[in-house]
Amino acid sequence: MELRRASPADAATLSALSVACFTQTFGHLYPPQDLQAFLAEAYAIDAWAQLLADAGYATWLIEDDGAAVGYATAGACSLPHDEVQPGDGELKRLYVLHGHQNGGWGGRLFDAAMQWLERDGPRTLWIGVWSENFGAQRFYARHGFERVGAYDFVVGDTRDHEFILRRAPTR
Repeated sequence: MELRRASPADAATLSALSVACFTQTFGHLYPPQDLQAFLAEAYAIDAWAQLLADAGYATWLIEDDGAAVGYATAGACSLPHDEVQPGDGELKRLYVLHGHQNGGWGGRLFDAAMQWLERDGPRTLWIGVWSENFGAQRFYARHGFERVGAYDFVVGDTRDHEFILRRAPTR
């Protein structure tokens, strides 16, 4: 397995991988038509191409024998919280396909994203996490993130209760 920074050439790979990861993790929560509409918009190749070309964001891939099996994306915080400040960073997405979990690769993706987010020094970092993803909440708590708010993540007619986590700058 190999960890590497993604480039604009990886847009199609990330589109397919993000659809697979989201569907494995959350697909059971949504009516099929809502899920398909969300995936087609949020994880479209063009959406990934724009994100990968934006210097304000960074994405990393985990590959197993050349096949992408996990990814993380980081950038400026866009969570709906009154205390978000310009310059705050956010771990936007972190997913590993089910068959490749529990090998430490999610931790390596997390570490890469955190190092990139703090490349210019410590700053406040944010994460949004599904309220029922207890494993992720425990993982982020071990890394100093605390729950400071909540919001609704909308997929079609479904509203998921999400927690907003924050970590103060570490010196």
